[in-house]
Amino acid sequence: MDTATTTDYPSFEDILENFELLDDWEDRYRYVIELGKMLEPLPDALRTPDTKVQGCVSQVWLSTTVHPEGVPRLSFVGDSDAHIVRGLIAILLAIYSDKTANEILDIDAVATLGKLHLNDHLTPQRSNGLMAMVTRIRTDAERARSGAA
Repeated sequence: MDTATTTDYPSFEDILENFELLDDWEDRYRYVIELGKMLEPLPDALRTPDTKVQGCVSQVWLSTTVHPEGVPRLSFVGDSDAHIVRGLIAILLAIYSDKTANEILDIDAVATLGKLHLNDHLTPQRSNGLMAMVTRIRTDAERARSGAA
């Protein structure tokens, strides 16, 4: 797991609230893309085979930093070559970043993401990729919790 920093972006609650204000999915897609533009570009040093997420059609990298003081707390940075996927990464960072390993593992990703109704509007490949990113985050949290980070 690599050392990286996160940038400021809206909380998941803010994202959900903004989603509910937008009436059509075209506007919601644009919003997701705007969320992706808020992510800082991932440094080339973090674009490695270890940070690449398998199971995504697009190229996706997620880098995890474990802050071991007391209960392990994790933060994430990520990037993709696809605009919409960058936005999905931003949503995942809003859900998971700066939480303890136990908090991350307690999050029901399907229920949480379901509040945005993304599965109804993403292609099956994008949905699978989104779940591959969630799996990667959960795996990193499990490693951190077991001390294998």
